[in-house]
Parts: sequence; structure tokens; C-alpha cells
Amino acid sequence: MGKIIKYVFYDIIRNKIVLAYTLFLLLLSIGLFNLGGSPDKAVLSLLNLVLLTVPLISIVFATTHFYNSYEFIELLVAQPITRKKIFMSEYLGVAGSLSGAFIVGVGAPVLLFGASLTGIYLLLTGVFITFIFVALAFLASVITRDKAKGIGIALLLWFYFALIYDGIVLFILYAFADYPLENATLAMTALNPVDLGRIIVLLNLDVSALMGYTGALYKSILGSLWGISLAFGLLLLWILVPILSSRSIFSKRDL
Repeated sequence: MGKIIKYVFYDIIRNKIVLAYTLFLLLLSIGLFNLGGSPDKAVLSLLNLVLLTVPLISIVFATTHFYNSYEFIELLVAQPITRKKIFMSEYLGVAGSLSGAFIVGVGAPVLLFGASLTGIYLLLTGVFITFIFVALAFLASVITRDKAKGIGIALLLWFYFALIYDGIVLFILYAFADYPLENATLAMTALNPVDLGRIIVLLNLDVSALMGYTGALYKSILGSLWGISLAFGLLLLWILVPILSSRSIFSKRDL
């Protein structure tokens, strides 16, 4: 399993798309820190861009890679290796390489120009988001053998979590504005890993005061060490549910 992970990891980090992704994040991060004024403003701008681009690149690249690796996977299945080990090796190799690209592209400028607890949370959030959307990509890939359908499902998942979900939440808040929805808003945040990651970083930028009573509620629940641990625990759950589901499907399906 370790050999497969190592092979997949080194194969991906030499990929031109991943190198371009790393360079894009690096230049973007350096530019924001040099033009954004204070480090906190740069981190806030970087957060919004990271939560839009990292899920998209992760889910599209991972889906495409899975379909392009079908012959390699079939070769491995013919060997005395369990399907679960093959699948998890592929997943860890892809997610690890994309996380490495993110850490190099964003982590180096953050630690150089704005080293702080908020910067660390931004890096952790980016890594978790990468693992989550690679897991969702693998789930989309094992649902159908058709590459076009798989990529379509992956793009729909990204579109839902990055854009549509926030619109649904805003509609609910507007439609039921006369009711106390603070606890419901907190629950709805947990149902979207992108929003959850955004809240983790925003609360450490002390902008919860601009978010009204709901922001104060977020601060009281997620502002402590226990709350941050709970938030990252929910992100971990967002990794485990899709990847274990997709592993189960892959173990039972015909290649």
C-alpha cells in the first residue's frame, strides 16, 4: 500500500496541471500579501479565493485522474492486493499530492508574510477541504463508469457546495426571518464543509462582531479550543463519510 501511495504521489506532483496549480497559488498568495496591506486583510482575501478554487481544482483533477487510472487500477486488482487497499492508496496519493501543492503554494507565503494562528487555521482548512473534495470526487467516480457523467456529477457537487447551498440558506433565513434561526443556522453551516471552513478562519479574524447575533453565537460555540476541535472534527467526518462510502461501492462493483 505504501508503494502504491508513493508511486501515485510522485506521478501527480510531476503533472503539469499540479505544478501550474502550485505556481498559481504561490503567485496569488504573494500578490495578496504585498498588495493587501495588513496580513489579516490578505488572509481574508486569500480565504475567499482558496474556498472557491481549491475545491474546484481538487474535485475536477481527482475525478479526471481516477478515470485516467482505470487501466492501472485493473492491473493492481489482478495482483494479490485487496481492493480496499488499492482504493485507499489511490485516494491518499491524490489527496496528499494536492495538499502538498496547496501547502507549498499558500503555506510558504502565509508563514513568511503573515505567520499567525489564523494563518495556521487557513492552512489546515485548505488541507481538509482538499481531502474532502478529493473524497467527493472519488465518490462521483465510482457511481458511474462514464467519464463525462462522473465529471458532471463532480462539477455539480462543487457548484452546490460553493454557490447554491449559500443561496438556499439565505432563502431560508429570509423566508423565516420572524423566527429564531440561530441554532438552525449553526446546524446548516455544519452541512457544508466550505462554510464550516470559512467560519473557522473568520472567527479568528475577529470579524464575528460584524456578523450580528449569529456571529456572537458562532463565537461562543466555535471560538474556544473545544469549539475549534469540534469544527475540525466535523470536517474530518466530511472526509470519512464519502471516502468510506465510495470504498464500499468500489469493493463490490465490477471494473
